[in-house]
Amino acid sequence: MRAPDTILPLLVEALRFAAGGVEILHGVSFSIEAGQPTVVIGPNGAGKSVLLRLLHGLLPPGGGAVRWAAAPDRAAARQAMVFQRPVLLRRSVAANVAYPLALAGIAPRERARRAEEALDLVGLAALAERPARRLSGGEQQRLALARAAALRPEVLFLDEPCASLDPSATRTVEEIVAALARRGTKIVMTTHDIGQARRLAGEVIFLHRGRVLEHAPAPRFFAAPEAPEAAAFLQGDLVW
Repeated sequence: MRAPDTILPLLVEALRFAAGGVEILHGVSFSIEAGQPTVVIGPNGAGKSVLLRLLHGLLPPGGGAVRWAAAPDRAAARQAMVFQRPVLLRRSVAANVAYPLALAGIAPRERARRAEEALDLVGLAALAERPARRLSGGEQQRLALARAAALRPEVLFLDEPCASLDPSATRTVEEIVAALARRGTKIVMTTHDIGQARRLAGEVIFLHRGRVLEHAPAPRFFAAPEAPEAAAFLQGDLVW
């Protein structure tokens, strides 16, 4: 049988996770298809970041399953993740982008071309030789996006990528995320920012106390959320 050309859809079946005797996710089930960004929102402590790490394979589930349309090794090679606080190497901006490409076995000439292309995408081409750790917070997050984009993932997980950024840097990161989505990268992103979810989401997963209470197209969710907890969250009420 021929391997599928895509790793999507992603099927999440009765996913559970506990830490320190506390259950964080309670039998979560949903599916993610190709297309516009999927944005996971919910109050602090809902389990959003843990969910993304489970989907990306950074944590082993305590129960249930994460199933891709492709074999596990192929699925792992066609996804990437950017964290709220990116970890950068003590190297130049360009070298930070090139390093994971080298690990992926990309030839040097192609590696340099991809790094240049990715840095141009995020507006950091002029800073290619600057030490990465001398960048501002917003520039560091853009570098983390460039590093992920250079790998050309089919699915890109973003965990609160703008949580520590000022409005100007947030706007720039959102523009990059939208550009990646237009190029065909499937974005799966967590955010605590309702306005950001409105701007970027094609569909919304609302997570509350480790349970998915709603999974709907963004226009429908924001116009008429079905779960009372989701409606309260959108109104700015305290939800726990």
